[in-house]
Amino acid sequence: MMPTTRSKRALPGLALLLLLAPLCGRAGDTIPMSAEQQQAFKIQWAAPQAAAEQHSRRYPAAVVVPNPQLRVVAAPWSGVLERLRVAEGETVSAGQILAELRSPALIEAQSAYLESLIRLELAERERDRDRALQREGLIAERRSVESESKYREQATLVDHKRQLLELAGLSAEDIATLTRTRRLTSVLPVRAPIGGVVLEQLVSTGQSVDGATALYRLGDLDPLWLEIHVPADQVAGLQVGARVWPTAQPDLAGRLITIGQWVDERDQGVVVRAEISDPSGQLRPGQFVEVQLATATATEAAGWRLPAAALVRQGAEVYVFVARPGGFEALPVTLLAREEQDAVVSAAALSAEDRVAITGVVALKAAWLGGE
Repeated sequence: MMPTTRSKRALPGLALLLLLAPLCGRAGDTIPMSAEQQQAFKIQWAAPQAAAEQHSRRYPAAVVVPNPQLRVVAAPWSGVLERLRVAEGETVSAGQILAELRSPALIEAQSAYLESLIRLELAERERDRDRALQREGLIAERRSVESESKYREQATLVDHKRQLLELAGLSAEDIATLTRTRRLTSVLPVRAPIGGVVLEQLVSTGQSVDGATALYRLGDLDPLWLEIHVPADQVAGLQVGARVWPTAQPDLAGRLITIGQWVDERDQGVVVRAEISDPSGQLRPGQFVEVQLATATATEAAGWRLPAAALVRQGAEVYVFVARPGGFEALPVTLLAREEQDAVVSAAALSAEDRVAITGVVALKAAWLGGE
């Protein structure tokens, strides 16, 4: 029976395999193959990469702002928001004015402060007069002590009134100006407690607010947290300090800082937290990303990372085909770990200068075993 067109096309490849086949498939066997033959079988190769760690599968993670770097800016007193100077997404510095609040309570607080200053001045004069009279023996020491106590009591009250103004948002310069000019203002500046980004604006211009009403949410975005959801049965191999990176931004790398102790009963997952620095702003709070984590290899043997497609099995053994002058050598390796697309292996004869076949491996294996 005449061969079909399809079988005719296959004959040259089969004939080439038979020509390439050695007498038996053993470790160390060299498979002779010219550059033209390698091109015909579309064989490509890659260099082994040193691997001191194993890469986990991909896990979902949420980008969040660390709790110590979050601030809620609230209205110190009741009033009307006369002006909002910043909006969501803007970068602000510590002490920058975010909003202006017109508040009658501010007038009352300033008046109380100025009144306490006047009383302090009177108490100071009385104290100084009684000291002079007591030194001349014109009054009893008890009266001088009483005026001194009255002065100290009034000084404490002034400090208290000053602190109330500071808590309301007036700067030291604002209070110094008030002390010097004695001019009241009803507009209270609301300042940023930290430098960062305005994550959320919670009010609008002209709105009437009560004291402690939240106006803005601020966050310092460097560093960030990655809250990673890991199945409970895969947490055992993780360690604090392990390297973590987003698969879409492999140039960014963070470190594992917390391994959760609580398992979500709905999906048996554990929240694992990593800290990552991102000055370039590739990650944003609220974003969901995929990440991988690094774990130490299960053995102290030197490991090499290769594409999983480079590995072939022959019985219970695992081999890779290493380029040699005039062909390839079947080199036995020990499989240390399997990753998503790669594998970590160890082999005393493997080095970073070697070239390991990663495509056309099936053809090489057929040529290696063809003489058995």
